[in-house]
Amino acid sequence: MTDLRLIAVPALTDNTIWLLADAAGATVVVDPGEAAPVFAALARERVRLGAILITHHHDDHIGGAAELAASTGAIIHAPVDARIGVTAVRVGDGDHVVLDAPKLRFEVIAIPGHTLSHIAYYGHGVLFCGDTLFSVGCGRLFEGSPAQMLASLDRLAALPADTLVCCGHEYTVANCAFARTLDPDNTALAARSAQANALRAQGASTLPTTLGNERACNPFLRIDSAELIAALDTTRHTDRVERFAQLRRRKDSFRMPAQ
Repeated sequence: MTDLRLIAVPALTDNTIWLLADAAGATVVVDPGEAAPVFAALARERVRLGAILITHHHDDHIGGAAELAASTGAIIHAPVDARIGVTAVRVGDGDHVVLDAPKLRFEVIAIPGHTLSHIAYYGHGVLFCGDTLFSVGCGRLFEGSPAQMLASLDRLAALPADTLVCCGHEYTVANCAFARTLDPDNTALAARSAQANALRAQGASTLPTTLGNERACNPFLRIDSAELIAALDTTRHTDRVERFAQLRRRKDSFRMPAQ
């Protein structure tokens, strides 16, 4: 991250659009669900847009891409998916996105589960993971299977602990509340929950997080821990994929307690 600036831009209801700018002021934007907040951030930060990265096809991650590209000439990089109806350089697992402006290089990692064509971009100590890995959570399984999502999370969890996790939504407070119902004695989780609540009370973002912190707090990365195994119904769900599937179902039905 030397000489790079990472900027979180809130958008829509709870999306986070990411900007990463090099020392010369050239910038890449990730998952621009709408264009207006990106244009505002470019002006505010006095940077110029050179490239656009898309992780998956959902409208709240691609809605502003065409307008931004048309206005700035930025090149869009996106997974191979006809539902992303923009002119783009199509990339897949194992590819590398090498940019001249900004001067950045990212490894492309296939992470199916939330959608089948979902990808992540990893480079410069930063992981742009869209809606696959959230802080203290993971994405819903709209298209993929539990086995696919768990394998995707396993791949991301194997990255270095100091990796900055830049996900697509501000869900940390609710995710912490759910995780604490399963892992109430986890001191790292308790600290993350307190931090997230304090940040949101100030109107600040809880993101990015680090992968090391996620390994300590995130139940979807702790599926093999003794605490999570004890909290789940292990008489019927001894296989780790089945444990993951049960955990995801519980999260799907979780409702925040009344304040």
